[in-house]
Amino acid sequence: MTDLSSNIILVIAVTSIATYLSRSLGVLFSERIDENSKIFRLFDCIAYSTLAALISKVVVFPAGDLGDASNLLRFIVVFVCVVVFFITKRNLVYPTVLSAILLTVLIKLV
Repeated sequence: MTDLSSNIILVIAVTSIATYLSRSLGVLFSERIDENSKIFRLFDCIAYSTLAALISKVVVFPAGDLGDASNLLRFIVVFVCVVVFFITKRNLVYPTVLSAILLTVLIKLV
């Protein structure tokens, strides 16, 4: 094996171990977690704020092909998808699929 392929295998192994170890611990301790506890709400807020920061970064400072779309188009797509998110009772699937379709259609029209 070349040096590059052995590094890739090592990276895949380490990330797999980290992922499945954390999931296994989650399964083991899931019965002891109170969903209404302060620590659980803290982690929930951190997860949502991280997601909001990532989405904001992609919308405001896009990279790649998304950078070709105007700011107005990106903000229209975000606004529509946020509305769809709340209409569908906080389902993430519909706005995610809609965002790709809507952005593609709007870019072709403009």
